[in-house]
Amino acid sequence: MATIADDSDLGTRANRSDNRDDCPRAELEPKLSVDIDVPPLEQSWRKLPLSEAEQAKVQAILEACRDHDLLALRNLAVSPGGLIEDEVRRTAWPVLLGVNNQTTGSDVAAAPSWQDLPPHREEGQVDLDVNRSFVYYPVEESDARLDLRKAELSCIIKATLRRHPILCYFQGYHDIVQVLLLVLGANAAPAAAARLSLLRIRDFMLPTMSGALSHLQLLPSILRAADAELYKHLSQTAPFYFALPATLTLYAHDVQEYGDIARLFDFLLASEAVVSIYLYAVIVVSRKKELLELEADEHDMLHSILSKLPKPLDLDLLIGNAAKLFENHPPARLRSWTWFSISGNSVLKTTSNLTKLASQTLLDGERYFKRHAAEIQAYDSRKQAIARANFLVRRYRRPAVATMTTVVVAFLALYLSRGGASIDILTRPLLILRAEAWAYLRAVI
Repeated sequence: MATIADDSDLGTRANRSDNRDDCPRAELEPKLSVDIDVPPLEQSWRKLPLSEAEQAKVQAILEACRDHDLLALRNLAVSPGGLIEDEVRRTAWPVLLGVNNQTTGSDVAAAPSWQDLPPHREEGQVDLDVNRSFVYYPVEESDARLDLRKAELSCIIKATLRRHPILCYFQGYHDIVQVLLLVLGANAAPAAAARLSLLRIRDFMLPTMSGALSHLQLLPSILRAADAELYKHLSQTAPFYFALPATLTLYAHDVQEYGDIARLFDFLLASEAVVSIYLYAVIVVSRKKELLELEADEHDMLHSILSKLPKPLDLDLLIGNAAKLFENHPPARLRSWTWFSISGNSVLKTTSNLTKLASQTLLDGERYFKRHAAEIQAYDSRKQAIARANFLVRRYRRPAVATMTTVVVAFLALYLSRGGASIDILTRPLLILRAEAWAYLRAVI
């Protein structure tokens, strides 16, 4: 997350609002196709011409896009080099996200301008985050050009939030959208951002962070499948919240090279949501030697290493290893019940079939969102009720035990004294206890 100074800001919800609309009204409405009328400001990160092999791969990618062959397109995105360059991505990413499938002329004509919609409750935080965006890339641009990019980024985010006000903004979301903006341009990015938000990263935009944390609960079992020795060494550092900044922002928070993050998005957009966790697991395994040099109880040092990505990143190797790990150890076959406890409305489950995912609508995403949010609210309410009950039990357990003990002692003393027994060394202590018991009962009744 190139634009956030402190990881502690990640995932926090903003309460400020801002009514300013600095975007031209004619811009940022969804396009009917993936064709780009106005090229994005960033043409491509590549400077060298394509090799013959790359040209052949580009042709294969375009053919897969034309035929909507998502399996072939996924295999090409996972293979070394990914989707090669931005010009190709501007055709392939919308296909992977299903933009073409769900956008029609009547939809666009009927949709009101986002600027006519009420401001989203978190637009104030959007402005703050956008103001500190584009830190690592693009490079060598004038302040005026960067200001234009920030204005476009602000408009895309606000358009998405206003059109879908149930979504909750999180700090780091702007890092994801800035990658879409740089690759697709201001005209095509809004439709991509909407589908990504509601259908791919919906769990991160729920009212609480419970949905996002459920993703991290899979990491220990994935790591154990990848490397049992390393898993055992790191087990004392659980919960594995060190992975939150990277996975929450699709690694846009941590990856500092534009070419690297574009290549990584090739892989993530072509895969189901859970693959992001598998990727983090193989990143951890790639640092095995460094991690094993530390003692298992050096939690702070281990957490410090685990919370940062290694530099440089061998992305093709990591992506290949993550894809292989996912294939050999899919979530349902992990040695854990965690996968089965995850909601069926989570993106971890609803993105498992790429063909079905491409056919899902934004309304489908909103329905999943509402059901998942209701499940989390019900679960939290039950947990609060159980915690309250446990508190009351702990609070009144000792007084209840003391009262019962006092009553028993008093009864025994009264029985002995009324039974004609002489007041000797055995009964005198009981009589004293009886007096104290009656005094206690008068005080509490």
